Amino acid sequence: MSKPGTARDPGGDAATLAAGRLTGFLRGDLGIDGPVAMHEPSFEGNEWAYVKDCLDSGWVSSAGAYVERIERMTAKACGAAHGVAVVNGTAGLHAALLAVGVGADDLVVCPALTFIATANAVSYCGAQPLFVDIEPATGAIDPAGLAALFESECAAGPNGLVHSPSGRRVAAILPVHLFGHPADMAALNALAGAHGLPVVEDAAEALGSRYRDRGCGSLGTAGVISFNGNKTVTTGGGGVIVTDDAGLAERLKHLTTTARVADRWWFDHDDVGFNYRMPNINAALGSAQLEQLPAFIRRKRDLATRYRALFGDIAGVEMFAEPAGCDSNFWLNALMFESARERDDFLGLTHDAGIETRPCWRLIPDTAAYEDAPRAGDLGVARSFVERLVNIPSGPRLLRPAAG
Repeated sequence: MSKPGTARDPGGDAATLAAGRLTGFLRGDLGIDGPVAMHEPSFEGNEWAYVKDCLDSGWVSSAGAYVERIERMTAKACGAAHGVAVVNGTAGLHAALLAVGVGADDLVVCPALTFIATANAVSYCGAQPLFVDIEPATGAIDPAGLAALFESECAAGPNGLVHSPSGRRVAAILPVHLFGHPADMAALNALAGAHGLPVVEDAAEALGSRYRDRGCGSLGTAGVISFNGNKTVTTGGGGVIVTDDAGLAERLKHLTTTARVADRWWFDHDDVGFNYRMPNINAALGSAQLEQLPAFIRRKRDLATRYRALFGDIAGVEMFAEPAGCDSNFWLNALMFESARERDDFLGLTHDAGIETRPCWRLIPDTAAYEDAPRAGDLGVARSFVERLVNIPSGPRLLRPAAG
């Protein structure tokens, strides 16, 4: 008899078959009895020891050895020269956009499909997102569509590229590596270079993902990693900005430390800065997590391989795959159904079975917060993702080795 989760059912609709396979795999093959979360943190290394060290030493706030350690470790994991630790990924995006020159009334190119924090960071700068469509292979900004937008709706101005319909300067490109799958950074960087634009990578979901053998986060002017509780590596709440530009890193550290000017006892500040530094106690937790990053990614990639085999012969559903030439961390695995109805049926069946699955976000320009923001075209590919995509459990704990 085949193991639960590996049997190949002779008939049934895609949603029913896929939900049955997933339930059988998680309950049978992996032996999980209780609720199954989308992505739980896994604490298997030195987390207790490092956090206790912070408590014993009293270094729990925004200064301490672990803050510097997590900056070095994250930069190394991404293949970048410098890291700046911050309280969360959104704060990191805000600081990075400011540091590369985004200001009031500017536009920043942003994918229509991403978590809303990406667009919010643009708004914090007094700027506005310019929403563009994504490409099917990556789920990230479509370089061909962006090139067409620059050609048809933008023109060179005295201070850079100007979006003609709004009259605003285009100040940066903000690609997102959706669910850990790398964007086409070569094409986006070529466009950015041709128009003199900085590129800030929203690599919140992509720690450990690689594009043409280079780490996500290190592929643009700056990149931002998130260590939220649902990420591959967590500090509880936190993030790190990475860059190869030493001057930019120094500027970022200054801005995120309230722009304080060094002095023996006086507090002076030479700019409007931000209290964005990561606390040492969070950095301690994250340092222990980063020591386990290679093992976590091996497990997540193994899980993705098993999922591909599990769902591979079901007509009407396919697994979202890593782009060619890339190695994804598979932060969240995703299935694509042929219709919203089948997607919704799958969501209902899995939730009834105690398995957390979820649809994609709404398009940001469809939210009340951004309904007036400029956008390019009908965003058809992004809308298709919203209608058909569902994320399934993906945490490294699912394939954790048995104790003992």
